[in-house]
Amino acid sequence: MKMIGVVLIALGIIGLVWGGVNWTTREKLVDIGPIHATHDEQHSLPLPPIAGALALVGGIVLVVAGSKT
Repeated sequence: MKMIGVVLIALGIIGLVWGGVNWTTREKLVDIGPIHATHDEQHSLPLPPIAGALALVGGIVLVVAGSKT
């Protein structure tokens, strides 16, 4: 129970600090012999601050509840 709480606290803090995940993918547009053309496309997965806050509060509740047993 405590371990899940600690993981939720860490995820909540990370979610509040970064606010989401961003990554880039590279796609081939043209590949004709020695000619190559690529396109970089950026993607993002936003994380609402309320989700980070809920994970943080839930983690704290699990750690406190786990320490009482």
